[in-house]
Amino acid sequence: MIEKLRKRFICIALIALTASMILVTVVINVVNWADVRSELEQTLSILSETGGIPPEAEGNGSVPRWADRSRHQRNMLNESRFFTGVLGEDGAVHVLNRTREDSATEEEVTQLITRAAETGSVSGSVGDYFFRAARDARGGTRYVFLNAETRLSSVRRLILFSVIACAAGILLAMIAVIRYSRKAIEPILKNEKQQKQFITDASHELKTPLTVISANMDVLSQDVPDNPWVLSTRKQVANMRRLTDELVYLSRLEENDRPLEMKTFSLRPVLEDVAEPFAAMAEFQGRRMEISAEDGLSLTGDEDAVRRMISTLCDNAVKYSPEEGSIRVEAKADGRHVLLRFSNTVEKALTREQCERLFQRFYRADESRSKEKKSGFGIGLSIAAAVAEKHGGTLTAAMDGDTRLVITCRLPRSAA
Repeated sequence: MIEKLRKRFICIALIALTASMILVTVVINVVNWADVRSELEQTLSILSETGGIPPEAEGNGSVPRWADRSRHQRNMLNESRFFTGVLGEDGAVHVLNRTREDSATEEEVTQLITRAAETGSVSGSVGDYFFRAARDARGGTRYVFLNAETRLSSVRRLILFSVIACAAGILLAMIAVIRYSRKAIEPILKNEKQQKQFITDASHELKTPLTVISANMDVLSQDVPDNPWVLSTRKQVANMRRLTDELVYLSRLEENDRPLEMKTFSLRPVLEDVAEPFAAMAEFQGRRMEISAEDGLSLTGDEDAVRRMISTLCDNAVKYSPEEGSIRVEAKADGRHVLLRFSNTVEKALTREQCERLFQRFYRADESRSKEKKSGFGIGLSIAAAVAEKHGGTLTAAMDGDTRLVITCRLPRSAA
């Protein structure tokens, strides 16, 4: 139970940390890209308004086209590499100015303008270039291309470094969470240990007064034979003894430091040996019980504990099956596991929540499971679930239609 809680804590912590770090990484890169794209679009817009002609290409004595811009905008424009070209109505490409982009050849410039024209858009990107198109006064379409290679390279580097940092952070978080997870749930471990110790100590302490009461009842029964009060008291003492024994057994079974006596045994003879007395009981009560098990099934575990689990589940199926009801007990292979299925008809269908809570201590799903009608303390299924978990298996309950309750035990199968 505690190990499951620890694993769940690790999973939740890692999912939360991973989601947070991925979100931060995505937000940083999205904001950075939006900022870079905004600057590129702004620069391209200014270049398009001024015809894509740099100040140094203007005639002497003219007012620089960028003089009325802010310092930041002038710095962006001065650092930009761009060129201008016109695609004529006859399909011919004319390069007007590429003094700010001398790294591109005439042929490369022509190809970029042609590819931009093929997109049919007035703005967009081709490779590492952003472009904007406008109608040229002399006919045709004027294209202004802005080289965004440096900016895009910085964006890609930020994405790469942030992804690496995110992955490293997740890995470090995983190591830290796994390492300190036990310390985080230490108060729960301590509390559960104290509860188990209390149950064990209380059960032992109860044995002494129960023994005294039982002895007193034996003495009274000699003086007052067949007295109903004495008989009732003796019966309740016997019930209390059985309850304390079951609580101690369950508490010890759930302790991680108590290993089972593991050995390999054949399942079929164990199942038939334990279930057959219940089949006779079911027949006597007017119920039908079928037992079937595949040959060659073997388990490695504590045989006594497995026998107790099977006995509890058979008893539960017979006890809560209505008159003229049917019970089926079967064992079969399921890959690397063995499935033990205990099914019985029920008077009233159980909800999904009731099925999930069947294995809780002292839980009773409905009136048909009340102690007044049926003997027991509501702890047997808890013990069965603890036995299954101790063997690395699971115990689940579900309705098959509206009339049958199926309890399935899934245990690891021993290698042949």
